[in-house]
Amino acid sequence: MLAKLDYILKRLAMSALVLLGLSVITFTLARIVPSDPAALYVGPRARPEQVEAMQVKLGLDRPLYVQYLYYLRDAARGDLGTSIATKRPVVQEITERLPSSLELIAAGISLATLVGVVLGVLSARLQGSPFDTLVRISSLAGVSLPSFWLALLLQVIFYRRLGWFPITGRLDTTLRFTHPITRVTGFFLLDSLMMGNWVAFKNVAWHIALPAAALAAYPMGLIARMTRAAMLEVLSQDYVRTARAYGVREWFITGVYSLKNALGPTLTVIGLSMAYALTGTFFVELIFNWPGLGIFTVHSLLKVDYPAIMGVTLFAAVGYVTINLVVDLLQAWIDPRISLE
Repeated sequence: MLAKLDYILKRLAMSALVLLGLSVITFTLARIVPSDPAALYVGPRARPEQVEAMQVKLGLDRPLYVQYLYYLRDAARGDLGTSIATKRPVVQEITERLPSSLELIAAGISLATLVGVVLGVLSARLQGSPFDTLVRISSLAGVSLPSFWLALLLQVIFYRRLGWFPITGRLDTTLRFTHPITRVTGFFLLDSLMMGNWVAFKNVAWHIALPAAALAAYPMGLIARMTRAAMLEVLSQDYVRTARAYGVREWFITGVYSLKNALGPTLTVIGLSMAYALTGTFFVELIFNWPGLGIFTVHSLLKVDYPAIMGVTLFAAVGYVTINLVVDLLQAWIDPRISLE
């Protein structure tokens, strides 16, 4: 227990240094961009004295290192500044859009994990078969296809040609009035399920299907390939042959003995895929008009909204280091051979 606590404290200290270094880089890059934040804030028709007054209000008249120290102080208090585009606190913008993005990420990663692990296990069990070849080709295609291209392809096939799924948004406009969702967590699937709003639940599930599939393609290919490779290594071990010699059923050997010991590398890939999805949903959200953090970031980039860009970058970095820490702890819990030192 003390070893785990010591490991967690060391990782938190390293994460704090990483976040500090990232804040320096993002702050410096935001300041050297050829734009005037004060002029952007007050608008295109502002008079010079208004721009100058806004520079004083935003603290842009101070030396760069003083601006950074003030930014660091405010960030430690949970204040990431005010968005130039929306004139609202960046923290409020992130928290309002975060549930939408997290719901999409959870759906995509869950789909990728379920399908990827099953395909990887079956592919390893049927090594050299036509099914194994098909899984390897499909995994390579999933990793290679750009998410935005796949998203457009899914829209063409399942909306335009077949008409099975809606094309954009989280919920039909009419259902917002006929079957409104009581906002509890911000996750529409969970909120509608908690309230027994089955009509809205079905509609939300139908809306999230295509963007989740587009988001899941890349991690699904990685998870399937990693699971297959790990399973092949485990299935060649002596204890697996011993279990077969004792007459243990094949499904139990594959699904329990082998899969448990092969989950370590797969967990790493799943964790990295989740961290990547925090910033990898931009194109998917933009194409499906998904009102999440990704589309907000895209609009902030286009409008040179540096407080919003810096806030989203720091938030993504916090999520990345947190997910990596959780994955390491899960690996040590699943595999006792891994020591936290």
